[in-house]
Amino acid sequence: MSRRPVVAGNFKMNLLAEEARALASSLRAALVAEPASCDVVLAPVYTSLHAVREALEGSSIALAAQDVHFEDGGAFTGAVGAPFLVDAGCTYVIVGHSERRQLFGERDADVQKKAQAAQRGGLVPIVCVGETLEEREAGRAEEVVLSQVKAGLEGLDLDRVLVAYEPVWAIGTGRTASPDDAQAMHAAIRGSLSAAFRDKVRILYGGSVKADNAAALLGRPDVDGALVGGASLKTESFLPIIRAAKH
Repeated sequence: MSRRPVVAGNFKMNLLAEEARALASSLRAALVAEPASCDVVLAPVYTSLHAVREALEGSSIALAAQDVHFEDGGAFTGAVGAPFLVDAGCTYVIVGHSERRQLFGERDADVQKKAQAAQRGGLVPIVCVGETLEEREAGRAEEVVLSQVKAGLEGLDLDRVLVAYEPVWAIGTGRTASPDDAQAMHAAIRGSLSAAFRDKVRILYGGSVKADNAAALLGRPDVDGALVGGASLKTESFLPIIRAAKH
């Protein structure tokens, strides 16, 4: 089965509203001139969602948030529920990114609740999984990742979910899993899915994806796209990754 690739840019806590708007406008113009053969998603900071939404209005580029609360609304100061993200124009949301797990103490149970809340609210969750360097060196990488996949996808409609494999040791470090290592883990993730969805769920790779390694990574049969961090902050570094993603 042919799975349309997805390339998502996670701006993390970078780019003020007008900077994010300018980047979105630049990408939009480039993709009008030469349409992408993949789905493109941008995930700016909460405060930049409105500006990016305006810049993307009428284009094929989708808007995502970087996190979501597990409740739809209520007395949760500082949190943003799925209905508010939909109201802001989002169609996707990143859930369980390693920085949320490592820096904010999110557990598999939290990721599961957030992914379920995202779908309940009408969003497509991008469920992130990945092992630490210590876990990989101990020979536990696949065990850890598949455990995260099982928990993160529990109770979800697998027709409306993306998985992003991001080895923690490769995020923002300049280190990247080799294309063979990425393919092996993606194949393991795909093999863990039910037969009905094994060929349908799109699995992205994240972790220091750049223009010079994108083609090799995205050329592997079970790698269906990329979740891009630092390289998504400039058109000249992000666009080549989008171009590398083909059926």
